Amino acid sequence: MQRDTTGYYAPGTAGGETVRAFVPHPLPPVPAIDLSGARQQLLEQASLAVGRLDSVSTLLPDPQLFLYAYVRREAVLSSQIEGTQSSLNDLLLFELDEAPGVPFDDVQEVSNYIAALEHGMARLRQGFPLCNRLLREMHSHLMAKGRGSDKHPGEFRRSQNWIGGTRPGNARFVPAPPQEVEACMAALEAFLHAENDGLPTLLRAALAHVQFETIHPFLDGNGRLGRLLIALQLHHGRLLSQPLLYLSLYFKQHRSLYYDLLDRVRTHGDWEAWVDFFLEGVQQTASGAVDTAQRLGKLFAQDRQRVQASGSTAATGSAVRVLDCLRQRPLSNLKYLAADSGLSFPTAAKAVQTLVKLGVMHELTGQRRNRVFAYSAYLDILNEEGAPLR
Repeated sequence: MQRDTTGYYAPGTAGGETVRAFVPHPLPPVPAIDLSGARQQLLEQASLAVGRLDSVSTLLPDPQLFLYAYVRREAVLSSQIEGTQSSLNDLLLFELDEAPGVPFDDVQEVSNYIAALEHGMARLRQGFPLCNRLLREMHSHLMAKGRGSDKHPGEFRRSQNWIGGTRPGNARFVPAPPQEVEACMAALEAFLHAENDGLPTLLRAALAHVQFETIHPFLDGNGRLGRLLIALQLHHGRLLSQPLLYLSLYFKQHRSLYYDLLDRVRTHGDWEAWVDFFLEGVQQTASGAVDTAQRLGKLFAQDRQRVQASGSTAATGSAVRVLDCLRQRPLSNLKYLAADSGLSFPTAAKAVQTLVKLGVMHELTGQRRNRVFAYSAYLDILNEEGAPLR
């Protein structure tokens, strides 16, 4: 269904040039989204997939382990869309304070992303509403350090920005003028709070993501925060008990189509094409996350059995304790493994030797001191399709 434009253009200036900045109409769209036929089936399939993901996450022996790894994978992927070249290994090394040669600003951006998500989830669990104040707080964490820290973290922009192009005059898209940002975000906040309008949570998340990206309320970090908003809405809407559904990989794989569909919403009012794309992404991503959780659970069980069958009770007990630490931190060094397992340094070192001989762990550094070890099979699963964009 086409609705012509979903907003209006306001004249403005940016970089000394005259621009036409787009001001979106408040949500929900008028007329309402057509949810008949195949689209209703897509919504049902996506909802079932999210339900399965929520069920699997609660059935895992330790869902926090999966959450720890999956959040970090998402942080890397979402930051890659913005042009960073950091990998999951880079992030884990950074958190281990062992990151020689890693571009600092890139990995700092990824670390900031995790801090923003953790802050947002903690606030929601405390009963704080999903609102503009929370988004500003998350933005302050997202931009706290490194690149972009001078772009007014936690504040809606007071100057014109633009997307794509080398200058405002040839930009792909120019968001709302700065004087309209507060009003646009107030309308978006009202939509987020309007929980009695009959819109399913998945559809509400689809619409809010486009609206946030269209307003582009901050000077920097809008893409990352706009993707985080999806995870927050699914948790706030009680579809997921943990923030385990992230569409960054799907958006990364279909990057051109993603931007084209955002443009079509603005220029043609084609919300239906966007909703179809979004729901297909939810279904694929949720199913993929279920598969990843099941594969990791199987890997942990198999490796634990291998270790337990490998030698004496005392030696295998120590090796199992170190293996459990690797499940929590799949890239680590002896100092952390000894501290986290509660073993003495020599005992932890022997346990690491056992795991290396079994092929569970691999040394990455080749150094005699401060050696870094990886739970390679675990990282291989998480790193699938996660290479940086070039």
